[in-house]
Amino acid sequence: MAEDCLNCAQPWSPPRPRFCPACGQETNIRPPRIGEFMQQFAGAYFASEGALWRTLKLLLLRPGELTRQYLAGRRKYYVLPLRLYLTISLVTLLATRVVAGLSLEEPGAIQVDLKKGQYIVLEFGPDLRAGMKDGLFFCTGLPTWLCQRLQRRMDLDARAMQREIAEFGKRFLGNIGIGMFVMLPVFALLLKMVYWNRRLHYTEHLVFALHVHAFWFVALLVVLPDQPVIDALAFAAIPVYTFMAMRRVYLGRWWPRLLRGGFIALCYLMVLLLVLMVVGVWTALF
Repeated sequence: MAEDCLNCAQPWSPPRPRFCPACGQETNIRPPRIGEFMQQFAGAYFASEGALWRTLKLLLLRPGELTRQYLAGRRKYYVLPLRLYLTISLVTLLATRVVAGLSLEEPGAIQVDLKKGQYIVLEFGPDLRAGMKDGLFFCTGLPTWLCQRLQRRMDLDARAMQREIAEFGKRFLGNIGIGMFVMLPVFALLLKMVYWNRRLHYTEHLVFALHVHAFWFVALLVVLPDQPVIDALAFAAIPVYTFMAMRRVYLGRWWPRLLRGGFIALCYLMVLLLVLMVVGVWTALF
């Protein structure tokens, strides 16, 4: 009895072939297994000959070259910019949440003191604390909006307050990914402004922004173990890498490039502070 391909309706004659001669799909269709999902993911990203390793090598060792390859049309053997950014940022943010969660759960990370009728709900240092003392609320070194939220939560017991502070930190880290995604078009717009004479489309600047931000997330991932020497090297690598990437992609003499880079950094940091403030308010209120 003749059968048809479930994908393209191509009829077959017995015996059933392993693959459809028209579209190439397997003919033995069955429910997928968990192992197949893992195989698909690993095959796409982590195979030794896969695109991810080639992409990471170029991204980490040759600043700006990945963008040049993409703009030159050589795209088949590398992970696409948006997919690369989303993959690295997701891994970094998940790792950050895990590390931050473990830090908040350590004894003394959030101190609660019920002695003599007072308790401190948050204390990361002598100038950063909030709580109740002699029946009065106090808040030192924290933003006003956060102090107001904490004051509204003072009807909770100390343990509930401790959980509230820990959950705020976790939610804030979860929302950071959205904030950084918003910064991508801002960075690309700044590049478009300072390199208006390069005749590049806005989306081509956006490709550069995606690659640079992907490296920044890698640097953030490196500092999570909290090793001072490694942290210093990683943070120093961010401006150096960005400057070298701009040199390779946009060319030009070093001093105009330095001025452009300084202008972009200043504007970017101002917008970033605003975005972080909005993320903080959103996290506190919702």
